[in-house]
Amino acid sequence: MVDEAKGNGSSCAAAAGGFRAKMEHFMYSGDKKHVMAGLAIVTIIFGVPWYLMNRGTKHQSHQDYLEKARSERLSSSSSSAK
Repeated sequence: MVDEAKGNGSSCAAAAGGFRAKMEHFMYSGDKKHVMAGLAIVTIIFGVPWYLMNRGTKHQSHQDYLEKARSERLSSSSSSAK
């Protein structure tokens, strides 16, 4: 009811400079710099854990594992057949 007396509540809140108003303006404005900043933030949020998980020892790929298992299976079956 207080917001109705002031008119458009979002413009008054943005003029007041509250944190929530600034964040809503940032999120919903669609400015090119805001979109790029949002993409950078998302990239950092997902990129840092991915980098930290993948910087250790390199694991064999699943295909390498299958080829190794197949060759071992074939070599053991040919030796048992003799």
